[in-house]
Amino acid sequence: MRRILLGAGGHGVVAAALASACGRPVTDIIDPDPSTEARVPGARWLAAEDDEVLALAAEEVELVNGVGANGPAGARRRLFERLSEAGYHFPALIHPFSWVAPTAVISEGVQIMAGAVVQPGAAIGRNVIVNTRASVDHDCRIADHVHIAPGSTICGSVSIGEGAMIGAGAVVIPGLAIGAGAMIGAGAAVCRDVPEKALARGVPARQSV
Repeated sequence: MRRILLGAGGHGVVAAALASACGRPVTDIIDPDPSTEARVPGARWLAAEDDEVLALAAEEVELVNGVGANGPAGARRRLFERLSEAGYHFPALIHPFSWVAPTAVISEGVQIMAGAVVQPGAAIGRNVIVNTRASVDHDCRIADHVHIAPGSTICGSVSIGEGAMIGAGAVVIPGLAIGAGAMIGAGAAVCRDVPEKALARGVPARQSV
């Protein structure tokens, strides 16, 4: 089984290390820069363009999404959706130094990094990043393509809409709803619902115009 890393920038290198820790080391890299090969031990540079994947049989490869949520707007999501629709598989990767409750639901392409915690009853949608030391508490509902950045805390029964971004070190108190496409600033303390596509930051978090 070939395992192909799509993008070998900052997040891509961490995603490759995650895959290796899960016993699924990356064998190939697709990235515009061939020198990124040196950043992923044991992998070889394959091509510059993601479309090169389409020349490979879907049943013979696994894909690791190395595009970070802070890259070009929507690039991570578009890459995942386009190749998933073409029949390619993005395995869920759960770091052995994280903890995920047996009753949590983890979907296709989820990346759970070292030190993260996902508590009972949580449901994590496709292509979500639960980054280093982030926590998702009981009965949360995290929609597709969300990024929960390092050190952030999502308290119990929170819902987060598709494509939202929770900044590093942010805290969302229990029972709130974060709308699709919303962005929560780093270090924010979210004490009320946040609408779709809104930016909320500060302590307590307030919407920015």
